[in-house]
Amino acid sequence: MSAERFAATIQDALGGPSDRVALAFAGTGALPSAFPVTDLAAGSITAAGLAVADLVGTAPGVTVDRRLASLWFRTSLRPIGWALPAPWDPVAGDYRTRDGWIRLHTNAPHHRAAAERVLGAQSDRDGMALAVAGWDKAALEAAIVAEDGCAAEMRSIAAWAAHPQGAAVAREPLVGFDPGEPASTAWRPRPDRPLAGLRVLDLTRVLAGPVATRFLAGYGAQVLRVDPPDWNEPAIEPDVTLGKRCARLDLRRDADRAVFEAMLAGADLLLHGYRPDALDRLGYGAVARRALAPGLIDVRLDAYGWTGPWAGRRGFDSLVQMSCGIAEAGQAWRGADRPVPLPVQALDHATGYLLAAAAIRLVARRLQDGVAGGARLSLARTAQLLLDAEPTASAGELAPESDGDFSAAVEATAWGPAHRLRPPLAIDGAPMAWPLPARRLGTDRPAWV
Repeated sequence: MSAERFAATIQDALGGPSDRVALAFAGTGALPSAFPVTDLAAGSITAAGLAVADLVGTAPGVTVDRRLASLWFRTSLRPIGWALPAPWDPVAGDYRTRDGWIRLHTNAPHHRAAAERVLGAQSDRDGMALAVAGWDKAALEAAIVAEDGCAAEMRSIAAWAAHPQGAAVAREPLVGFDPGEPASTAWRPRPDRPLAGLRVLDLTRVLAGPVATRFLAGYGAQVLRVDPPDWNEPAIEPDVTLGKRCARLDLRRDADRAVFEAMLAGADLLLHGYRPDALDRLGYGAVARRALAPGLIDVRLDAYGWTGPWAGRRGFDSLVQMSCGIAEAGQAWRGADRPVPLPVQALDHATGYLLAAAAIRLVARRLQDGVAGGARLSLARTAQLLLDAEPTASAGELAPESDGDFSAAVEATAWGPAHRLRPPLAIDGAPMAWPLPARRLGTDRPAWV
């Protein structure tokens, strides 16, 4: 499937294609994969760009660079004189079981602890491999999930299609919109900075949600990310906190709850990626959110979908790839003896741009119809979009990175100086830019400015 077809399919899910915008693609080459990952990257960024262009309403031209889109799906940052931490916990990864393969996701300490309650404490991959080798993959997946951990056995595409969760996901829309309720707003878009002044409360974590809010910040939205006191993402913070303010609150404390409720009441848009019942347990379910913030646009992310037996199951991009057959198809494509995932975390990144596109469509709807709605998306449904895509002809390899791929200015991140890739998207008259450099979580006060 080409980038144009991906963009058109996503536009249909968002409420119809744009017929007022001149669209062009630049850049050559593609990421090596059994799937059209570069086309998905360019198509998802295109959908978000078209949403911005339609919001502006002046029929600007939109150009997407396929090559830069591919590079942004890896990481947009190149440190100068310092290095990012390793992205994975020492025992995270793929392991051979008695009857196949399983992936353990142990980056968060409590997720590693859950796996080790089943497999025993391990100091390295060799020890974990020995512990895993005596299990059947389905039994081990079930045991770790029962401990509130994160694991996924490797299934084929056919096995996923026959699985109750795979079948449920296939029936879900790519973007599920909620009806919404009447709302008014004094906010209006600016042609040169379309989202300037829009307040976005960001309750998301690795990785799709932060990608979405980084995009919104790039067009002027005031993004305030809120994390609990003990949460950190050292390997990706420099990449995804660009353009945002980052605060911490402990929602178990009355004083912090009062601050959070004031921020929620002042927000235009809430984007959250916690499991469906997490906010409910804190007293901030859908009904409570509407009462605190009438007219709030509410956009939600889930891993495995919103229906079926796994609705609400913990999950990440790498686990969804194992569950739905992507890693097994990659193994067959390469002729490898182990799982072969996508060359980038494409489900996370693509879903991030879909989240941003859905949010902007809802902002436009609130302006046009006076309705504040919501949207639901999932990594598994984005994976289905990729599974359903027809293969495309080989586009050749991506050219090596060069100085021309990067913005001229050096970014003064909280970790040190860095080069940032040029934006993969250009909208005539509305440049994508981030006045705030990347910063550490918890740097800022929890307040709108």
